[in-house]
Amino acid sequence: MDIADFFLPVDTSNLSYPNQGHPLSLGNLISTYTGQGAFPDPGEMDLAVFGVEEDRNSPGNEGTSLAPNYVRKHLYSLFQGPGKARVADLGNIRAGDKVKDTYFAVKSVVAHLLEREVIPVIIGGGQDITYANYQAYESLGQIINIVSVDSRFDIGTNRDEALNHENYLSTILTHKPNFLFNYANIGYQTYFVDQDAIELMDKLFFDVYRLGHVRQHMEEVEPIVRNADLISFDISSIRQSDAPGNAKASPSGLNGEEACQIARYAGLSDKLSSIGFYEMNPAFDQGEQSARLLAQMIWYFIDGFCHRKNDHPGKDIRESADFVSYVVSIRDFQNKIHFYKSKKSDRWWMEVPCPGNLRRKYNRQLLVPCSYKDYQEACQNEIPEKWWQVYQKFV
Repeated sequence: MDIADFFLPVDTSNLSYPNQGHPLSLGNLISTYTGQGAFPDPGEMDLAVFGVEEDRNSPGNEGTSLAPNYVRKHLYSLFQGPGKARVADLGNIRAGDKVKDTYFAVKSVVAHLLEREVIPVIIGGGQDITYANYQAYESLGQIINIVSVDSRFDIGTNRDEALNHENYLSTILTHKPNFLFNYANIGYQTYFVDQDAIELMDKLFFDVYRLGHVRQHMEEVEPIVRNADLISFDISSIRQSDAPGNAKASPSGLNGEEACQIARYAGLSDKLSSIGFYEMNPAFDQGEQSARLLAQMIWYFIDGFCHRKNDHPGKDIRESADFVSYVVSIRDFQNKIHFYKSKKSDRWWMEVPCPGNLRRKYNRQLLVPCSYKDYQEACQNEIPEKWWQVYQKFV
């Protein structure tokens, strides 16, 4: 399959930005598909940025299809950080005759890149594109964890409603066969989420974190992000004063610095293999502020990628000399909890026991990223919440 057929090349004749022509600006360092030369070779890139011109399933926030070009010019104006990565801009996936055609294009492109160990960085478009991103993993037969940075859960209220940007998660949850192991939400705002939805997340043993908790414990966000294969970032999770470019922008939310920190955590994660930024609408933006912020978030993601430690543990972790092992016994609990600390990065993981007949299927899910705080809790005879959520899925 030639994925170039899905793309519209970048029109550089209408792309004017600060620092244009500077040898160290991203605009000169990114390999951009302009239609004048060959399509970028996946074998020569680490990250592939591309836009998706699709907003037909974003009722109330139409106009997000224009976001990629606004973000692109501000991304190109930024200077390269201290690390170096091979980044390509593939252009924009054109909207298909029907929305499902666009989904097919996104799924095909993402699957093609994942097979070649290239990380897709998607600029939407509506957040329903997350479903197409998820389908790419299905086509590869890979069970994954999804993390959504969002003020809502996007499970919708009507089961008979067609797929859209407010119910895409329900479509993923009910999709057969199911390749989702865990879902985590970062930054939901309680007044936007009904209590039935919160109870559903609890019954499914999913991890959801209120905005207030996230802002007070930002360092605890890192292991949550580190556990993701796919991240879906809704720009409406950022407060309106920092990112007004969304029809549902709220006075409350993450600030710009926190959004950039989460993006950098994502880049640092050895496990993460795709990320998407959605729902930025130029029609509501002011001075292109949201586009500038989203460009900076992508910059931080790239910077995080450049500083990866390549210390994600494997199944032989108990014999690895790269980790320090700690075993904690919990009073009145039959299972000991094995913790592992990386000598390279000082990051922590904990191992969850799994029935032998399930180990092969879920081998990528058994080592759960955690923090020193989780280890301290275990030493105080408290079972860490992240460990318990995964354990419950196996009992």
